[in-house]
Amino acid sequence: MESKYMGPVSELPADRSYSRPLGIRFLEHIKKAKLSYKTYQAIVLIVTFFAYASYHATRKTTSIVKSALDPQSSDVGLKFPWRITYLSAPAERKRISWILGDGWAPFNGSDGTALLGQLDVAFLAVYAFGMYFSGHLGDRMNLRFFLTVGMVGTGLFTSLFGVGYWAKMHGFYYFLIVQIIAGLFQSTGWPSVVAVVGNWFGKKKRGLIMGIWNAHTSVGNITGSLIASALLSYGWGWSFVVPGLLIAFIGMVVFLFLPVSPESVGADREEDEVGSPRKNGEGVTEPLLGSDTELKDKPVGFLEAWRIPGVAPFAFCLFFAKLVAYTFLYWLPYYISHTAIEGKYLSNETAGNLSTFFDVGGVLGGILAGHISDRLDARAITAATFMYCTIPALYFYRSYGHISLAMNIALMFICGMFVNGPYALITTAVSADLGTHSSLKGNSKALATVTAIIDGTGSVGAAIGPLLTGYISAKSWSVVFILLMGAALVAGLLLTRLVVAEVAARVSESRSHGGSESRPQAGELDV
Repeated sequence: MESKYMGPVSELPADRSYSRPLGIRFLEHIKKAKLSYKTYQAIVLIVTFFAYASYHATRKTTSIVKSALDPQSSDVGLKFPWRITYLSAPAERKRISWILGDGWAPFNGSDGTALLGQLDVAFLAVYAFGMYFSGHLGDRMNLRFFLTVGMVGTGLFTSLFGVGYWAKMHGFYYFLIVQIIAGLFQSTGWPSVVAVVGNWFGKKKRGLIMGIWNAHTSVGNITGSLIASALLSYGWGWSFVVPGLLIAFIGMVVFLFLPVSPESVGADREEDEVGSPRKNGEGVTEPLLGSDTELKDKPVGFLEAWRIPGVAPFAFCLFFAKLVAYTFLYWLPYYISHTAIEGKYLSNETAGNLSTFFDVGGVLGGILAGHISDRLDARAITAATFMYCTIPALYFYRSYGHISLAMNIALMFICGMFVNGPYALITTAVSADLGTHSSLKGNSKALATVTAIIDGTGSVGAAIGPLLTGYISAKSWSVVFILLMGAALVAGLLLTRLVVAEVAARVSESRSHGGSESRPQAGELDV
């Protein structure tokens, strides 16, 4: 008997048939039947969705707590979630100073903003560096174990940052070391979840499915913002400990329930999931995720993965796209609390809650980008168009966001849609497409490596953006927005060659369809 996907069953590793997670065995025991392929797909989407949402929830807490660690005399405030409060009276600040005090040393000094920026860049630099190795390891290890260790480790070191509150830690290097190790554990998440989802879903509707699934980024950011903001009044330490415990718990759910691939649980791959031929006249008829029976999957080398067509342009595009996205992720609440809206300043928690509209827009942007790219079969055109639209969106938000609260929310929502749309598309559908590129000849052992290369390169930009913002914002936020608009422009231009190729393919395809339709008509006239 042969597997639909991998060839003869005898070629599979002997332990593959016995590696079903305990949670899967429990579900089959209750059901008294083998789980269907679609049930496995649903489990994969749900478990990986909440897994990566928890990664982002722990990542978002720092931006919410920043203003409590480094308060400005006119900004510190305490309020209930979603209640819009403005702080301008000294008496009000004195009334709540017993909770947040005057910040937290060493971040409440004149160089506090720069120190917070250094924490961001240390975290993201290690995250980007670790991403390359995580992808390399992920293609060689059991992704369920790898992801579990990463989530539990992330939870531990996120919590240790918060423990500094009760331990009265005021040494900068304590927080720096904790953030560095947390960044290393965080790097395990993205290559793993994309590889698992790529194992279970073929290219058909991949952009739309992954666009919806990628809402976990915004859901995680929103959840992290709300949890951190709600707990801030009880002491900023709780804003780290609770998300840390949450991701550790979900990590155990991953260990118990996540099926890494159809082969690992003995699931029969459905016909429409084996893959589909390419549409661009390339004549490729082998399954997108299929494999020659004589070719054994071997992990793809780091340099070999860089040479896959399209990997380098999308990786460098993501460098600038994530520079924009992560600047908003880490500095948007701070920017809102330091910008007068209708002539008044919002307090920290209100600013944190308000910033979630950027992520709500990101959910819509990710879904739209995925759906449009599926319909057009043009990833590069879609990503580049969104990046170009980001430029006027940023300009209008900076220029008119202060007019009213409603205007600020609307423009922030639009910015989130255009900024996160291509970011979501490139890190999900594009990474999965390139990780199963035809040049790999069916070798599916490149998903995590390609994902890590693209997102790792993007994460270098994610580290640089917040770092530069920490220094530049002290002088001018307008310069920060000019920097972000320039980054969006470069991100779009880097895809120019791929955009031209996709346009040429569409033109060629339309001409071939036109020619095939005209031939039968000519034959009828001759008769």
